[in-house]
Amino acid sequence: MSKQLSVVVTGAHGFVGSALCEHLLQNDHIALTTLSRRQSGFQQAYHVQTDLSADTDLSAVLHSKDVVIHTAARVHMMQDNAADPLAEFRLMNTQVTLNLAQQAATQGVRRFIFLSSIKVMGEANLGGKPFRADQAACPSDPYAQSKYEAEQGLLQISKDSGMEVVIIRPPLIYGQGVKANFQKLIRLMQKQIPLPFKAVNNSRSLLALPNLISLIERCIDHPAAANQIFLASDNHDLSTADLMAMIASAGGKKAWLLPFPPALLHGIGRLLGKKAAIDRLCGDLRIDISPTMELLQWQPPFKPQVVIHQAVVAELSK
Repeated sequence: MSKQLSVVVTGAHGFVGSALCEHLLQNDHIALTTLSRRQSGFQQAYHVQTDLSADTDLSAVLHSKDVVIHTAARVHMMQDNAADPLAEFRLMNTQVTLNLAQQAATQGVRRFIFLSSIKVMGEANLGGKPFRADQAACPSDPYAQSKYEAEQGLLQISKDSGMEVVIIRPPLIYGQGVKANFQKLIRLMQKQIPLPFKAVNNSRSLLALPNLISLIERCIDHPAAANQIFLASDNHDLSTADLMAMIASAGGKKAWLLPFPPALLHGIGRLLGKKAAIDRLCGDLRIDISPTMELLQWQPPFKPQVVIHQAVVAELSK
């Protein structure tokens, strides 16, 4: 970065947003504005406390800004109790995103970076081939559909306005402060309950939070990032058994894994109404990020073992 850039980050107190803001505040070439529904906890950043909606007027905030990084979202949930999940996801993930992007374009923002999801490409690899950014999307649930519709809307806004759009599709993100299923897995491995995954020889791409932050920072001003869709991962795939062993070891435990046949696990999952969960634990979700690395001259700088250890230690110290 040769000159200081004015950057806006939404979702500034979320899992990704808070870590991203802390990192960007260390960059002397970035003047940071943060948006979230909470009061600011960031020093040296201008903060706007607001609830984002489909008609929130942020034109004054976006005026004369260079880059918007949109991390705010309604996140994926294994059990969604909303009466109409698709409508709820569309409201936050599609309508809010496109309202923000349209205002950004009107106010002359140069680049809009959108945190999407690998789920827009499907739940698992087909035919043994990893996901690539140039293949067709295949969203299979309301969350993925809302993200995909946001992507399509952003590309149209870019076409109409000239504002550059960068779309990043990450898989499961983990790191210090992680919530949801990864947090539950950390606690589960501490209990040393026998788990039937030793024979699961799958391969899944994950993304360490600091690797995602590194990629986002590269996308802020890299010329080749303009109007691209980037797949992201650690470029180091793990089996479910390997992941469980790493998590257990980081917490000073040994994973107690039993060799149940995967076909039996799938059958049990169907009987118990847990098919989707078992599919995720036993299936492949590999991502080819070679185009991302080549186009941006970028490598994931952090190793999974290191970040998993940091995440486990942070969780167990609470």
